[in-house]
Amino acid sequence: MAGKPPTGDPVQDAPDVAAPQHAAAGLPAIAYSLRHAHRQMGVRRTALTLLKVNQKDGFDCPGCAWPEPDKRHAAEFCENGAKAVAEEATLRRVAPAFFAEHSVASLAQRSGYWLGQQGRLTHPMYLADGAEHYEPVTWERAFDIVGEELAALDGPDEAVFYTSGRTSNEAAFLYQLFAREFGTNNLPDCSNMCHESSGSALTETIGIGKGSVLLEDLYKADLIIVAGQNPGTNHPRMLSALEKAKAGGARIITVNPLPEAGLERFKNPQNAKGLAGGGTPLTDLFLQIRLGGDQALFRLLNRLVLETEGAVDEAFVREHTHGFEEFADAARAADWDETLRATGLRREEIESALRMVLASRRTVVCWAMGLTQHKHAVPTIREVVNFLLLRGNIGRPGAGVCPVRGHSNVQGDRTMGIFERPAPAFLDALEKEFGFAPPRHHGLDVVRAIRALRDGEAKVFFAMGGNFVSATPDTDVTEAAVRRARLTVHVSTKLNRSHVVTGARALILPTLGRTERDRQAGGEQFVTVEDSMGMVHASRGRLAPASDQLLSEPAIVCRLARRVLGAQSSTPWEEFEKDYGTVRDRIARVIPGFEDFNARVARPGGFTLPHAPRDSRTFPTATGKANFTAAPVEYPGVPEGRLLLQTLRSHDQYNTTIYGLDDRYRGIKNGRRVVLVHPEDARELGLADGSYADLVGEWTDGTERRAPGFRVVHYPTARGCAAAYYPETNVLVPLDHTADTSNTPASKSLVIRLESAARPDPAGEGSVAT
Repeated sequence: MAGKPPTGDPVQDAPDVAAPQHAAAGLPAIAYSLRHAHRQMGVRRTALTLLKVNQKDGFDCPGCAWPEPDKRHAAEFCENGAKAVAEEATLRRVAPAFFAEHSVASLAQRSGYWLGQQGRLTHPMYLADGAEHYEPVTWERAFDIVGEELAALDGPDEAVFYTSGRTSNEAAFLYQLFAREFGTNNLPDCSNMCHESSGSALTETIGIGKGSVLLEDLYKADLIIVAGQNPGTNHPRMLSALEKAKAGGARIITVNPLPEAGLERFKNPQNAKGLAGGGTPLTDLFLQIRLGGDQALFRLLNRLVLETEGAVDEAFVREHTHGFEEFADAARAADWDETLRATGLRREEIESALRMVLASRRTVVCWAMGLTQHKHAVPTIREVVNFLLLRGNIGRPGAGVCPVRGHSNVQGDRTMGIFERPAPAFLDALEKEFGFAPPRHHGLDVVRAIRALRDGEAKVFFAMGGNFVSATPDTDVTEAAVRRARLTVHVSTKLNRSHVVTGARALILPTLGRTERDRQAGGEQFVTVEDSMGMVHASRGRLAPASDQLLSEPAIVCRLARRVLGAQSSTPWEEFEKDYGTVRDRIARVIPGFEDFNARVARPGGFTLPHAPRDSRTFPTATGKANFTAAPVEYPGVPEGRLLLQTLRSHDQYNTTIYGLDDRYRGIKNGRRVVLVHPEDARELGLADGSYADLVGEWTDGTERRAPGFRVVHYPTARGCAAAYYPETNVLVPLDHTADTSNTPASKSLVIRLESAARPDPAGEGSVAT
């Protein structure tokens, strides 16, 4: 029997706090997974569903994009994967009666956690201009409403078409095709907020904006550097790969401001050592770096490699790279004192890292948001590439760049053309295949889309998945911008805050989830996804849909396109809706690497996309070689009495989806409004453990932003640094505080002061999350 959703909103600002843990997974992970799954799905549905997660004949986990090994365990999922599946396959329902009972204004006072716990959306819902409640609407009328608003625009660029990373390849390809036939490249997506910095840096340096390693490369590596990433919470199945790498002799350097339990010790729940034994220590060297100091660290390591006789792979550098001399001049100028100041590390720690680097012939560097969400994120990742190029560690088995993507098909979305700045070759192929002239001017990314909504330059906002207002920066500005729209539309499986922060009119269009059967006129369908390492494979749902009113994402796009484009489009939208295989045939003719798509994806496990740097040490850059780069070393400065804040996820969270109110690896239970501060920093600021403070962001233009009522937790983070969960702290991130080149919100380097505050009053049903 599944549990019922909460009625009152739980208090989130008065947590219980214990010491952080030093090992991840094991029996507790199994217990938490099953407890959460049973609460959402019941016992029988849990067993039927979880055994199909990430299996070759099953469905792709709707959580992270970590790849599956060829040989798969019967339980090929992690704790957070089980939570993600349970949230989607829940037996709880949000039917029209729910919206009749709750006004939009009352729902806007609820926390994101409470909204998400209510269950699956079952009917298309419409909020009329001036109405207080959503009301049920037919699909035909819903598409008419969208068509009316799009037709009333002064031009196609007044519409914004946002995409979340959970969208399948087929839906993403159709979505961008519709947007471009409509006449706009306004296709922002969640990549703009996470790995856009990686794509920008890698495209410039190696010619392709994706990682160059496969799982087998991790197993063959001598050294793996994990920088700015927490796989124990964000990509738990990665820990299994690191464990296997360790068994093969690899050593691991962790570079992070926070100690993370999963990287200290991993208790693999799939084997006896993990369940009953002590597990596997993973990190050999922990570099507890100051926020934003990574570029300085890699720059100094590069200098030290250059100074070590025989350390540079001179043949590789000579044959395959460009720009070495300018890079080498910049690297040789790296200063020890400045590096120690920027990183907060000790000289002997960096020297230990250097010895491990020099002892390794095959090195992989993995990273995530800890590197990508800084103002100087792109030059930081370029410096990582410099580091690997120096010793020939791109295009060598067991070596390469490994940006670890978040949402399960975020990389596939980009491959399918979800990009506001499409390559001319892609547009040429689209034009040749479909016989229309796609727009050539660049569209809006996430930050620019918010500005356009704020300034009245965009009037219709359509989201294919996601929770835009909670995922984006500058919460107050973003919500005010969205409310200026004439129409907001969200294709969703579950309720979230974006449904209650609306334009003048709003639609909620409920869609199938990954776990559900997709039957169309052409028979039962499957979709495909691309994982973080460029593997493409099928995903087949098995459960009955949560409601007979649900449409699949491809069906929604096809029906919308037929209503909006009408006879002016020669694209066979009706055929695409009936049979997704016909969509894959077109993808095969438009996107390189997908030739013979239907036949190749029919093979168990799918296929690997080509990657020229990895496969042949060829680099499709402007120079025809891998590019060394040289940029000034940058790192955030912090005035006296201030701290540098990073936003991050709790363990009971995936992106903006809050599964629960615990973060057990960090010792936090039953609360989210916490700020983690080093005990010495807290004492200097006069803040006892358990006291409360407002987080106040300070900016050079004199403006301030405030997030009130956070419990201070003394925590072993890097000195001068602090951490707190998003989306509660997104309010502190100015819209214009972005990474150079990529325009990614710089959420990992926020200068704040802590102002003492009274303990929040928990009277009533509970506090409301930001």
